[in-house]
Amino acid sequence: MRSLARTVLRAAVVAGFGTLAFAQSASVTVNDPPGATPDPTHVPFVLPQDIKWTGDPNRQLTAILYGDPSNEGPYTLISKWMPGAFSRPHFHDKVRWAYVISGTWWVSSSNVYDERTTYPLHAGTFTMDVANTVHWDGARAGEKEPAVIVLSGMGPVKTIQVDADGKPLPPR
Repeated sequence: MRSLARTVLRAAVVAGFGTLAFAQSASVTVNDPPGATPDPTHVPFVLPQDIKWTGDPNRQLTAILYGDPSNEGPYTLISKWMPGAFSRPHFHDKVRWAYVISGTWWVSSSNVYDERTTYPLHAGTFTMDVANTVHWDGARAGEKEPAVIVLSGMGPVKTIQVDADGKPLPPR
């Protein structure tokens, strides 16, 4: 049994899994200098200051990370809902997946716009906009920070506003 253990240990050391390899990587901290910038053909990235935001900074901002919800194919975007800003009852013709990054995103499935019917989804919550089902969302007044969410789906996706009976409104 000891010879088997020694053989496994030797193989681990040869493969770079020895205690020395682990000790070296564990000794690096955030206080040590960073490595070189990754090759952008291997690890492309966009820094926060270079992300393009569109919309009304007093209500809602959107940044498309990849794809385009109005075109064919997958997309992902970030949406920031400022405190006191809400969408109106609507539905999408395709499913969308959402994750709350920070803040509290208040949602409702009512056909009638009444902010008292909204339910809080806190940071860390995952949800979906089920295709062809009414919902609306935003951030209640008094929140200390915007509700920041990531939305993903397959484009093209349509957003259809509805009346108090849940019937589609004519396009604006």
